[in-house]
Amino acid sequence: MSDHIIVEQSATHPGVQIIRFNRPEKKNAITRPMYVRMTEALKAANEDITIRATVFLGTEGAFSAGNDIGDFLAAAMGGSLGRELLDFLNALVNAEKPLVSGVDGLAIGIGTTMHMHCDLTVASDRSQFRTPFVDLALVPEAASSLLAPRIMGHQRAFALLAAGEAFSAQEAKDAGLVWKVCSAPDVESLTLAAAAKLAAKPPEALKIARHLIRGDRAEIIARIDDEAQHFAAQLKSAEARAAFEAFMRR
Repeated sequence: MSDHIIVEQSATHPGVQIIRFNRPEKKNAITRPMYVRMTEALKAANEDITIRATVFLGTEGAFSAGNDIGDFLAAAMGGSLGRELLDFLNALVNAEKPLVSGVDGLAIGIGTTMHMHCDLTVASDRSQFRTPFVDLALVPEAASSLLAPRIMGHQRAFALLAAGEAFSAQEAKDAGLVWKVCSAPDVESLTLAAAAKLAAKPPEALKIARHLIRGDRAEIIARIDDEAQHFAAQLKSAEARAAFEAFMRR
């Protein structure tokens, strides 16, 4: 389980921390312990002056299939989803160093919405971004209901978050969710190079610029909490339980 998230310092790019999803047999679906490990890494980066940027990477053909559906089903059947996801989202919002992500292949659910908190995202031309929240009788999360309309406008945000439409890498770039599209073999190298360029900049000036660009964190945290209340309520609903059970029967 501990190997499902690999955290390491780049050997070739000084100042760059890498957080890598490593559960390819489940398309990097995220479990509660995986959220804990990523949260720890983000908090550690805030305190470590040698880390100047953090990179998120997946595996070949899959960034992340989103939250592990088994955790959702357990919560729908009377369990608790826990604080792990919310803690991770709060750590994303409160990250003091630039966040850069590299996507190859599937980016589903939070595997899509977390890029709204990243400063630069590189995606392969075979990547697909999709958030099937409503299809699972759930609601948007990660403050995506606030951030997506700002990034891409109402209609594209609605198509992504409510209609559950899939976005190709180019469509995601056109919508402002992705910075650069490249071939699959180049994703990691371009992502790390972008992070290294940020890591080499004057850190205090970059920190101030980033905070000015990103805006009020309190508003984002408030929307995460608001979404979470609706999300938790929907998890207990009959329609969500039916949707999860249908998914598990596939």
